[in-house]
Amino acid sequence: MTISALALEDGSVFRGAPFGAPVDAEAEVLFNTSMTGYQEIATDASYRGQMVVLSYPLIGNYGVAADDNESRQPWIAGFIVREYYDDPSNWNAADSLGTFLVQHGIPGIRGVDTRALVRRLRAHGTMRAVLAYDAAAVDDAALVARARAVTPLSDLDLVAEASIPGLRAWSTGAASVHERRVVVVDCGRKDNILRSLERRGAAVTVLPYTATAAEVLELRPDGVVVSNGPGDPTRLQGCAAMVRGLLERRVPLMGICLGHQLLGLAIGGRTSRLRFGHHGANHPVRDARTGLVHITSQNHEFQVDADSVLSESGFYVSQTNLNDGSVEGLAHETWPVFSVQYHPEGSPGPQDNQYLFDRFMRSCEGRP
Repeated sequence: MTISALALEDGSVFRGAPFGAPVDAEAEVLFNTSMTGYQEIATDASYRGQMVVLSYPLIGNYGVAADDNESRQPWIAGFIVREYYDDPSNWNAADSLGTFLVQHGIPGIRGVDTRALVRRLRAHGTMRAVLAYDAAAVDDAALVARARAVTPLSDLDLVAEASIPGLRAWSTGAASVHERRVVVVDCGRKDNILRSLERRGAAVTVLPYTATAAEVLELRPDGVVVSNGPGDPTRLQGCAAMVRGLLERRVPLMGICLGHQLLGLAIGGRTSRLRFGHHGANHPVRDARTGLVHITSQNHEFQVDADSVLSESGFYVSQTNLNDGSVEGLAHETWPVFSVQYHPEGSPGPQDNQYLFDRFMRSCEGRP
């Protein structure tokens, strides 16, 4: 029987049985608290360079379905689960999760005490790790040494891997009338962002993260969405400059997750890494103006530093995380520009925050 192992840089080692592809993986490891949505998590490019511990104890029971993919491929480096079920019971399932991972060369480990692992990550933060497929004859010290040699997330150029290579007109064919032209700058976007815009009458064009402000403006958009994506926003100075150029022209703009952080950089703010990243579908966020609390889907390791958002810029912190006080939104006092750190498109997660796409589309109505 093959024994797999997950070794963390703090010296801890968790052993279990393999599922998925029979390969090793080296990445940072974090946990997600969502009860469902493992396929959407796997295909979210924001997880590029990371292995995901699923805190829910039973994974795989509903299989995978083509309609649940959030991008062109899965991006996670590996899955860590307590109990894996390989015989899904779901009329819509095309395959099992294990087969899906095999097809894409992604390993998994099951039989791990995920409660103990999550508690460790909750206490110490995200850590570098190695997932070894066949570790029966490998001692713990050797595995831990490999984990400590893993390249940190901040040193990886992950958006370049996740973004599309060139311009693409995107449509499901669901909308019969397109009332507004919207450009989505792809930093590793999720498809439900595009679907959410199309449902509201947007003709969606997707550009790579390398697009300049001039290239965006050539398409004469009524509004621009800067998407989510993986990694450290400070590595994307060109993308921040693009956002700055759009602000100078007062183009209606919405930033989502990484796009929110890029807006923060574009207005002269700072970003930093959270000790404990946000990964789950139940994070409470308070709106500064209305006092309303929204339950949100989140997946990020970095934040905009609140004290770097200066009032003279015209921007203010519009939403705040109730768990740790971190910045969850930015908005301008008069310009049609705002951003959120969380995912209004959910997938997985609540759809309560779809109203933000309505707000964005209304801001596009003033464009000629």
